[in-house]
Amino acid sequence: MASLSSKIKEYAKANGVSEIDFMSDVLLQDDMIGGVSNPYIKEWNLDIAKPTDEQLATYETVANTAEANAAFNQTRKNAYPEIGDQLDMLWHSIDQDGELQTKYFEFYQAIKAVKVKHPKNG
Repeated sequence: MASLSSKIKEYAKANGVSEIDFMSDVLLQDDMIGGVSNPYIKEWNLDIAKPTDEQLATYETVANTAEANAAFNQTRKNAYPEIGDQLDMLWHSIDQDGELQTKYFEFYQAIKAVKVKHPKNG
């Protein structure tokens, strides 16, 4: 089941609002009832009509898809090495290939200058 915030984002997007600040534009609250989550819109400060529960329910599928896509994108992003490590791999590949050193001359020379000026200890 999609979160209330995801359904609100999709409702807003469908009504011309691309960004929502959930600290000022829309405030949500969850008053647990009998140990069961019961989130609702506490405050609505957007220039579009506040949606009814029925309207938000129509965004369930698209919000579920958005959440699944966001989760996939985060998983994929987390699987990559840190950007510094990626650049280091690129540097070493270029450093070992004269043709690549020529092809990416400016990049190679800029990084090489730093490595020469500030060599690693050891």
